[in-house]
Amino acid sequence: MCEQVNTIAQGEDILNYIPQRMPFVMVDTLCVANENETITQFTIPDSNPLVFDGIFSESGLLENIAQSAACGVGYICKQKNIEVPVGFIGAIKKINIFEIPKVGDCIETKITTIANIMDASIISALIECNGKVIASCEMNIFLKKTVN
Repeated sequence: MCEQVNTIAQGEDILNYIPQRMPFVMVDTLCVANENETITQFTIPDSNPLVFDGIFSESGLLENIAQSAACGVGYICKQKNIEVPVGFIGAIKKINIFEIPKVGDCIETKITTIANIMDASIISALIECNGKVIASCEMNIFLKKTVN
């Protein structure tokens, strides 16, 4: 279970900021969202499609990072009253996975924006579980802009 923290959005409200829908949602609480940083939490349910034998897969960790980044961008866009863009992972670099969480664990993901270049963002991600860093990476994310 996740520790109580500041909460911007939780549960189904998260769906306002990301394009994914259940059961493929890997974020359940948005704690911090600004131009430089996003922090999310996710308590891993047994029903998650990226859980195998009670363990949240490496793919799940990477999807959690991407959705955490998307959640921050989506929140900022909603605050500015502009359409939430869809993002695509362009590259993943410097991946370190030290430990894999299990069902019932709460992971906290911190996204730091390194750079925004045209329709691309370069982010750094750090995932903690039980006060311990379990994964990190850099990710390039491309945003699909809507043409009116």
